[in-house]
Amino acid sequence: MEISKLKMKNAFLLLMLFALAFPGFAQVKEFKVTPKSQGNNMKSADSANVFQPSKSPLVSMRIQFLTGATSDPQGKEGVASLTAAMIANGGSKNLTYDEIVAQFYPMAAGFGWQADKEMTTFVGQTHVDNLPKYYSLIRQMLLEPGFRPEDFSRLKQDAINFLKTGLREGNDEELGKERLYNIIYAGTVYENHSMGKVSSLERLTLQDVKDFYAKNYTQANLVLGLSGGFDQKFSNELTTDFAKLPKGEKMVQKIAAPKLSDGMKIDIVQRETRATAISMGFPISVNRAHKDYAALALVASYFGQHRSSNSYLYGRLRELRGLNYGDYAYIEYFPRGMFQFDPDPNLARSQQIFQIWIRPVEPQNANFALRATLYEYDKLVKNGLDQQTFEETRGFLTKYVNILTQTKDAELGYALDSKFYGIPNFNEYMKMALSKLTLADVNQAIKTHLASNKMRVVIITKDAEGLRNQIVNNQPATISYAAPKSKEITDEDKIIFTYPIPVKAADVSVTPIDKVFE
Repeated sequence: MEISKLKMKNAFLLLMLFALAFPGFAQVKEFKVTPKSQGNNMKSADSANVFQPSKSPLVSMRIQFLTGATSDPQGKEGVASLTAAMIANGGSKNLTYDEIVAQFYPMAAGFGWQADKEMTTFVGQTHVDNLPKYYSLIRQMLLEPGFRPEDFSRLKQDAINFLKTGLREGNDEELGKERLYNIIYAGTVYENHSMGKVSSLERLTLQDVKDFYAKNYTQANLVLGLSGGFDQKFSNELTTDFAKLPKGEKMVQKIAAPKLSDGMKIDIVQRETRATAISMGFPISVNRAHKDYAALALVASYFGQHRSSNSYLYGRLRELRGLNYGDYAYIEYFPRGMFQFDPDPNLARSQQIFQIWIRPVEPQNANFALRATLYEYDKLVKNGLDQQTFEETRGFLTKYVNILTQTKDAELGYALDSKFYGIPNFNEYMKMALSKLTLADVNQAIKTHLASNKMRVVIITKDAEGLRNQIVNNQPATISYAAPKSKEITDEDKIIFTYPIPVKAADVSVTPIDKVFE
């Protein structure tokens, strides 16, 4: 959860070093590439790790443990995330967190963490000249955590506040997206937010954190990631130090797909808010290792490329009708989307969903926005793409994969994800798959994976009962424009006004905001 802050702290250092401006910094030394991994391992003994040496003056570290919220014991939801926070923001045995931050400051460095369902990743970056001192600090934090009671109290309260205040009260968009995951994965190990539940967090003890660390922070779960201007001496030191962790047992979990009943279900979350946010989606059997991944990635890009004005849904709902700020589609988990243009790496999951995110609309337009989205989704499933949109989107994606890995740190992150999925270098993997795709492949993937009768919809709004009545009583939608629209648009609006919302009254629920994440 702290990785975005770390990026901001390091931005000035990156600018001053021109690390991103000169391709020469990214020249990778010639080391053997291990099959089914992305990255250059410096020796065969490090096959479990991803080391990418280059001439960059920066060194990036991604120290990963293949454990996360799916390993939270029942009744202790949130302990995986809280353990990571205690390590990254809680100091070591010998140094308090404030003392560590004071030593980071002159190095313009920081240390971040990200705990998701199946992996927990610690991220750091520093100039190679500061590497010995910097590493001495994070080594202590990871291998000799302080686990002080005062840090535990502070960080536990931070986690509770994140769910109660940050999501429930302050962010309709992220709230809607995360609530959608809660509903789709109800009854599975993916059900709760990775930060846990408020009620379980309140019951957690410092001993729970210590127990989770002892069981899960082991060599069996460890993947070390390095990129930049380090040498083999340093990678050997890193490997040797982390070999001191208990051997442990590999966390092998079979993540079962959710079993959803047929038919649409809508959950309307009632909270005091001026706008109405909509998220909808359903589980898919495709992740990055699936043969249809590239095809569905192309479909999601065409239909709703994140923060792009070129996507189809954006054009129909925002550009032509001015409904909201944007409308997007995804086939992978993408939190914090309202704050960033590109997804963070190291959120790899065995299970994914297809999701449509409708950014907040005016409440009087919510009925229309819901029907319009279903109308466009149904058209996508029925008609697929044509040759021109297929070619244009494939060309865009072929270039876009380079943007996703344009920094050495991002490249390292994607390498770790490729290792998780058991696929080759992400850029090469995607470009090869895209080059072999045909329009028929893409349209068949739509029919196979996106024609679902298990749509789940989450709506965040103030007048929840009023909107529910509009839906269950099938009240026609309305929309008014500040300026005249073309006949094409007004004719299409007439179709959308009464476009079916195929849901039974019993399947449209209202949830008070204080019940969410509780």
